[in-house]
Formats: sequence, C-alpha cells, structure tokens
Amino acid sequence: MNLQKPIKEAGTIYKTYSKRLEKLGINVFEDFLYHIPFRYEDYSIISKISHVQRGEIVTIQGTVVDIKNEFTKNWKRLQKAKIQDETGPIDVVWFNQPFLVNVIHKGDRISLSGKIDWYLHKLVMQSPVYEIINNYPTIHPAPPWCGIHTGRLVPVYPETRGVSSKWLRRQIYNIIEHNKQNLLEYLPYSIINDNSLLEIKESIEQIHFPNTLEHANKSRQRLAFDELLLLQLRAMQRRFEWEKNLIGHPFSISKFKKNIQKFWENLPFILTNAQKRAVKEIFADLAGNKPMNRLLEGDVGSGKTVVSAIAMYLAHLNGYQSVFMAPTEILAQQHFNTISNLLSPFGVKVGLATGSKKLQISNVKSQINTNNQKSKQTKNWKLEIGNWKFDILVGTHAVLSKTIQFENLGLVVIDEQQRFGVEQRALIRKKGKSPHLLTMTATPIPRTVALTLYGDLSLSVLDELPKGRQNIKTWLVPPEKRTSAYAWIKKQIGETKSQVFIICPFIEESESMQTVKAANKEFEYLKNNAFNNLRVGLLHGKQKAKDKEEILNQFREGKIDILVATPIVEVGIDIPNATIIVIEASERFGLSQLHQLRGRVGRGNKKSYCLLFTESKSQQSIQRLKAMGTMSVGAELAELDLKLRGHGELYGTMQHGASSLKIASFSDFALIEKAKKTAEKIFPKLSNFPLLLEKLKTITVKNVSPD
Repeated sequence: MNLQKPIKEAGTIYKTYSKRLEKLGINVFEDFLYHIPFRYEDYSIISKISHVQRGEIVTIQGTVVDIKNEFTKNWKRLQKAKIQDETGPIDVVWFNQPFLVNVIHKGDRISLSGKIDWYLHKLVMQSPVYEIINNYPTIHPAPPWCGIHTGRLVPVYPETRGVSSKWLRRQIYNIIEHNKQNLLEYLPYSIINDNSLLEIKESIEQIHFPNTLEHANKSRQRLAFDELLLLQLRAMQRRFEWEKNLIGHPFSISKFKKNIQKFWENLPFILTNAQKRAVKEIFADLAGNKPMNRLLEGDVGSGKTVVSAIAMYLAHLNGYQSVFMAPTEILAQQHFNTISNLLSPFGVKVGLATGSKKLQISNVKSQINTNNQKSKQTKNWKLEIGNWKFDILVGTHAVLSKTIQFENLGLVVIDEQQRFGVEQRALIRKKGKSPHLLTMTATPIPRTVALTLYGDLSLSVLDELPKGRQNIKTWLVPPEKRTSAYAWIKKQIGETKSQVFIICPFIEESESMQTVKAANKEFEYLKNNAFNNLRVGLLHGKQKAKDKEEILNQFREGKIDILVATPIVEVGIDIPNATIIVIEASERFGLSQLHQLRGRVGRGNKKSYCLLFTESKSQQSIQRLKAMGTMSVGAELAELDLKLRGHGELYGTMQHGASSLKIASFSDFALIEKAKKTAEKIFPKLSNFPLLLEKLKTITVKNVSPD
C-alpha cells in the first residue's frame, strides 16, 4: 500500500468515508498512523467468568451459547447472549443493536470487554465491546489472547459523525500490519540515541496498540519530537530557499546617520532599550544583500509602530517607497495618523488607502475612492499616484488593488500579520522587486513557541514598555459586586473626567448563551438604566465604516463617556483619556486576548483599571483570571494559558489558519527547545539523510511565512 495515496482515490469503502475522514485531518493513508489516541480504555485484565465481580471492568473470553433479540416490559429492544468458558456462564446484554444477532453466532469464540453490573437480580456484562476471535491473529503474543478492541489497552480516537473509534482502530491495525516494512527509520541513529527515543516503527505500533501506558508515553514523546523537529526543519528549508533565490537591495545607513539622528531627537519620547535593539537588528537586515524577513513581536503599547516608522524613513532616505498593511480600517487610520505625525515634518508623504475611504495623502487632497471600480476617476488612479510620488502608503487589503502601482517598493510592513492570508502577503510582495519584509504582532507569544511557529523569520522582541505607560490595576469582579462596580465607575467619570470601555463577547444575544451579555442589548440597558445620566456609545463590526469612524472620533474627542463594544477594539484604538475597561464574560477570553484588551487603557498619565466580570464558578477559570491581577508581561500570561488551556487559545488569537500540532504541545517548552537545537545541528548536513528529506516533502507547514 502506498501510504501517500489519497483516501478518495482508494477503494469503494474508503471513498464513502473520505469526506468524513477529511474532518479528522485524514487525507492520505499515512494520516491514519498519525491520528493519535487521546486516551486508552484499560481492558487488559482478562478474567475467568466465575471470578468476575460487580463494578469491575474486565475482559472475558468464551463461547457463544445463545444470542437473541428480546423486548423488555417497557417494550425496549435488547440483545441478550449467554457466554460460557470452562468456569461457567454469564449473560451479556446490549440495547438497541438488533444487527448483533446477524454478526455474533452461536458457537463463535468471542472476547468481550466492559463493566460487570447487576441486572435483573444477577451479574451481567452490559453493553461490552466485542470481538469474534475464531482463528483471529494476535498483534503481540499475550496469553490467553490479545486483540484490537478487547483484552488490552484499547486506543480511543478523536471521532466524527459516521467514523467511530472501533472503525478507526480496525483500519489503523490493518495499515500497520500491511506496512511494517515501509515504516523505515528516517532520523539519524545518533539523534535517536542522544535523545533516548524509540525507533519510528516501534513508536507507531506502541502509540496505537501499547503493551503498557509507559510504552504509549514513550511513543508519544518520539512522535511529538518528530513533529516539532520536522516543523523546524521545514521552516529552515523555506527560509534557505527564500534567501537563496532572492537578491536584496541593501539600504545605506552610514550615509544618512545625521538624518536618522535628527529624527530620533525630534521624537516626543526616548526610545526604550528594546526599541533601540530592534532598530539595530532591523537596520542590519536592511543593509544586507538578502531581503529582510523579520518578525517584530511586542506587547500592546511597546512601540512597534515607531520602530517600523524608523525603518520606513530609512527606506525613504534610500529612495524607496514603503507600504504598511493593517487588517482593519480603524487600525489603518490609526497608523496613518501616527506615521504622518512622525514623518511628515521630514518631507515624507504618507498615503492612506482603505476599502471605503477616498485615498488620502498627507498634505495633499485627493478624490480617488479605492473601492469604486466604476468611477471614472479610478481610470486615472495609476497616473495620479505616480504624480503624487508618495513615499509610504498605509492601508488595509485595499493596497493590493491592481490599480495601485509602486514605482520603487523597497519595504513592506504588515501589522497583525496573522490576520492576513499567505496569498495576500505574497501579493503585496510582488508589487516590488524582492522588497524587505517586516511583520509585526502584538499577540504575546512565549519565545520558544515564536521560534517554532516563525522558524523562517528572524525575531525581534520588544520586551519593555515606554516610560510613562501606566501599570493597569486589574480586579476580578463577581456577580454580587456588579452594582457597586457601576457606582465606582460613575464616581471615577465624575471626579477624573475619564472614559470607559465596556467589552461584550458578542454583538447579538444568543439563545444558547443567554447569560452572556451581548453588546446591543447591554448598550440599551446601560444607556437607560445604570448610566442613564452619562453619554453611552456603541461600536461593533457590523456597523458601516463611516459610522464606526464617527463613533470613535466622538469617543476620542470626549463626547462619549462610555463605549460599549465588541473585541473589535482589541488592537489599534488609542484613547489616552480612557482609564477603565470592563470585560464581560471574561472567562471566555484567553489571557493573551484579555491582555491586549487591557492595553486599550493606561495610555495616558492617569491611573488606569481593568475590571474582569465573570459568573463562572470554575476554579481553573478563576485561577486564570486572578493571574491577570498579578502578571503584566504578555508572554508570561500566554505561557500560563498554554499550561492551563493548551495551545488552542494560541491558535485562536494568533495563528488564524495555522496547522495545529496533532501530537506535540506548545506548552512543552523543553521538548520545543530540544527539537530546535537538533534541527540546527542537522540542517547543514540534511542532504546526508535522504529518508529525512523524503519525509520533509510530505510535511505541509501552514505557518506565517510570507511566501
């Protein structure tokens, strides 16, 4: 059997199941082998029938004396069998499985695993898993008999509708049996020995059909190590191929030292040491012969935009244009304002292009609309942009429009890059000849995880906040303190003239989650009740762009006291006078997202507060939320969330579209580090390991690489 053969191209049975299997990530036959059990049923105790006791989970093996369909007094259909071994008989019952009488026959040798219970005044085995063992081959010799579904540690798999663990177990067993000779070791034996790993063949067998839980754990360790190692090696390959085929355009730095110094001196603040370090790393890349491919990671408010502005200014000094792409119009407008304020005094023309606004150039008026393809003005867009000679274009995906042409694009900056698809990132790069690329994210990521996910990008981390940024006091607010919290908020607004964000998880109320507050309903309630003497506004993603902008401008100008919003404000909203943020149903958010939302306040010189409202009674949820009160470093919070909740949250808030790990965990920092060091060690000698190279070809890494 060809393990790389697509399921849908196989026989009739597999074709029938192919659509269902796709939901489980099983597309080729090899995927069955890496569809890993999430737990095991312990049916390894094989007992004689006369020795079983009520409450035990055991396996019994004997001969079918009788099997038939019966009806109970309540007219429920049950299937009743009598099984006998040399010590005596026992009754076995199943419910609503009438087909069993056509599958299990009198005289069959059978193995059954399940719980011994008390039914109709006697011991019975109720609804057991069964196997017919007439001349059945064994996987591992284990007296008296060891099967696939009974008499052993039985794997339980992630399922989907129409695909049961029992069905998966049978397919996986058959694939292993028929392909043992194809499970060739692809790792160098020096790596296996240095890391005390099992060989791949044994790992595959023992992860699915382990002799003991210890064997299962060792197998999982090997396969998790492989997954992380292959992820690292594939990323290194992509980076090598990317750098090998591209010729960069080195920027001169020494020639413009005075200009850069003057720009720094003109800043209304002093750069942090982390910002200076990041600028130094970025400048080194920009001066190199290969195009820069760097990720800038920094907490909310750590100053990523300023760092990118310095890079774009250097591009301008070298005669190149830059494009700055943001995921939302609100964020694009925010960056346009910031970058214009920083660079316009130095003669840099900054443009803004979004999907619903007229193109703007700082200090230049225009009448070009980016989404009105039928407009006569659009026909002249290329010419108009060429005449304007803009230096930096800030925008949403609108900057990808075919009508926008760059004369000499040298630098691409992508903010919150995980929100753009690979195709969009590739399109923007194609608008220039091998431009430098700087991607940015505010989502806190533990460093070891970042180095795995972004293995083909260089990494710069802004790990300190600018001086003057407020430490935000964070409180967990239970339901009984809601009224007093509202009273305190009103007092704060009255005494300090502060403004408040109130964040709700949803726009509309859900029937299935009526206890979770929705923005529309909460806005009406607060406006007419709790804060009826204050000015309350509403902001959410379904509003028209012009309405969103108007609401934000009113909030920015102090015409709104309280803004009820969805998490749309998570990034890009800078309101220095906002000092309080209330987050409803806070247990529904990951710590990373809560930390980003918290970053909407504390941007001015006033004391700032974050109130986490929750009605959850879960001790784990309370523990997570309390951590917000004691931890202020985003990466530490992300690391804690990984340990408590797994890496699903990491993907949810950061890695949209990323391929989640099937076996390894991003919370296993030690294994990630070990895999990374191993990858670095063997990558230069990769051509010496043909089987490993073949294995790498089968790996699809859906990470954030820009190509």
